[in-house]
Amino acid sequence: MKHNLRLAVCVTLGGMGIAADAAAGSAPATFYKDALPILEKNCQNCHRAGQIGPMSLLTYEEARPWAKAIKSEVANRKMPPWFADPKFGHFSNDRSLTQIEVETLVKWVNDGALAGDPKDGPAPVAWPEAGWRIKPDVVVKGAEYHVPTSGIMPWLYVTVPTGFKEDTWVTSIEMRPGINPALTHHYCVFFTPHRDDVKYGVYTEQVQGEGTSGGPFEGCYEKGQEEFDFRPQHAGRLVRAGSDMVFQMHYAPNGKANIDQPQIGFTVTKERPARQYAFLNVGAGFGINIAPNQADYKAPAQEGELTVDAEIVWLQAHAHYRAKEMTFNVEYPDGRSETALHVNWNPYWQSLYYPAKPLVAPKGTRLEIEGTYDNSANNVFNPDPSKPVKFGQQAADEMLFPTFGFIVDSSLDLSKVKIVRPSPRADANFTVRDNSTTASK
Repeated sequence: MKHNLRLAVCVTLGGMGIAADAAAGSAPATFYKDALPILEKNCQNCHRAGQIGPMSLLTYEEARPWAKAIKSEVANRKMPPWFADPKFGHFSNDRSLTQIEVETLVKWVNDGALAGDPKDGPAPVAWPEAGWRIKPDVVVKGAEYHVPTSGIMPWLYVTVPTGFKEDTWVTSIEMRPGINPALTHHYCVFFTPHRDDVKYGVYTEQVQGEGTSGGPFEGCYEKGQEEFDFRPQHAGRLVRAGSDMVFQMHYAPNGKANIDQPQIGFTVTKERPARQYAFLNVGAGFGINIAPNQADYKAPAQEGELTVDAEIVWLQAHAHYRAKEMTFNVEYPDGRSETALHVNWNPYWQSLYYPAKPLVAPKGTRLEIEGTYDNSANNVFNPDPSKPVKFGQQAADEMLFPTFGFIVDSSLDLSKVKIVRPSPRADANFTVRDNSTTASK
């Protein structure tokens, strides 16, 4: 009898608990308690002053006018932008929303986009000032350029001094566009040894002196780009005293004339890190040849082989408007293989993908990258399906240009060792950009 009574009490209390949970679930969602934690984790990195988001979402006052737009974008999975196939790999910078997070934001809007009690919200994120993602110790600015209102722009090169007066270990890099990010299709930077005959601040279609073949490839800015941060791996890049920096600029006029001036921020350390970082690409896609209206074109695959033990800390795909998807496969010397990344392509968001755990890639590991392209009218990004498309530098052309961030031992002299070489199976379409660095002595 007592047992049955206890059971009845437990059932009753349990039912009350369920009812209480249901009541709590039906309570109106508020900005501070429900929406703000999601915005801080997934959205504010881009949606704040100085970043590429068209509006700031730091405060209730800033977010409230955009409530209906927020609901639409998250419900349709347009925001936050994230294009890695969830079936392959896990990434530390995954900013996609869970279904529960989507439902929470939708509920907040449906419930009236209420503010709620500020005490219920998390503490504000201490974002770096002036819109930076990192807190740079050094900022190097490119040269000003007057971007015209229209026309197809060639790739331009300009050299500026780095200002480093002594050998300096760089531990992270953030590349930012000028005042109007829409004008910049992309830009890349290279460190080069100083030459006495260099002319600073002069834009040319041909690089000066040794240029991009005489220094390491440090990275490229593209829309949706994150910082290159190798501090978590206790790694760095050595910039020699007096080095210059070459900017490779590709502008996309959009009807408004403007003055552009990109800038790059660095964090630095005076102590030599235990390991060193290298950025390089595996292939370019020279063999691409897509027929008009061809909907499922497979480009010649790019493949490289590691010549040293390394860790892969990020992966990135680059292409133009006809790309459909890219797949990064890794084949290890012990016979194991995995698909590290599969990207469903969007030309306006060319993100870095940081594996949750760096991929340990011993010497002999092969990196194979496959690309599929859609030159049909079904491709909403396709500017003209009636034209054939081959490899080229302009947006109307195509590329298969995968890049990687590697961590290797600091004892290696990368001015004498190439981290990646064409694999024995690679054909003439495979290219490895010279990524020599002056580090390690």
